[in-house]
Amino acid sequence: MGTFFSYILLGLSLAAPIGPVNAAQLDRGIKGGFFPAWFVGLGAITADAFYMLIVYLGIVHIVEIPFVQTFLWLFGGFVLIYTGVESMLSAKDIKADNNRNKEPLHQSFIAGFIMSITNPLTILFWLGIYGSVLAKTASSYGLQSLIIYSCAIFIGLLAWDIAMAAVSSSFRKILNHQVLTGITIISGLALIGFGLYFGWQGVLLLI
Repeated sequence: MGTFFSYILLGLSLAAPIGPVNAAQLDRGIKGGFFPAWFVGLGAITADAFYMLIVYLGIVHIVEIPFVQTFLWLFGGFVLIYTGVESMLSAKDIKADNNRNKEPLHQSFIAGFIMSITNPLTILFWLGIYGSVLAKTASSYGLQSLIIYSCAIFIGLLAWDIAMAAVSSSFRKILNHQVLTGITIISGLALIGFGLYFGWQGVLLLI
């Protein structure tokens, strides 16, 4: 049981560091409430599942192709900068009450999925950390334990997703308009910053 909880903590360690998805969840939670923020995280978890699958199937060489890496850096940078700018432009429309700006949940899901699927840092995690976990678990415990412990990782991811959605959506209830606007602008700047970093890495690969 202790090993199972250690894999849950591994999932939390993947989701917890401040990154594009967390910044987007904060933005969606303030503007739209719990569910838009939660669906951003669900989209990111779906991308995580995709990379876990390709590691498991042993076809990770696809994302090691320089062209694919360059595309991921550049496209990921574009998505993050666009999302950050959109977030800052809409910051003035936030109201410190329970009247929320309703975004279709599928848009929130797609945003989270694209941010995660084009994030090379996510890829590096799954190739590095999960790759070594896969090898160790498969050799030490067998296929059944591998499936159980992989599920534990996703429990950790989902727990953080729910926590972030709850915290970000609750901000709207306890903070005033000026603070909410400030947090949204900071989230937008963070997304733009990540986008510029991704774009620069893509440019470096090109040259």
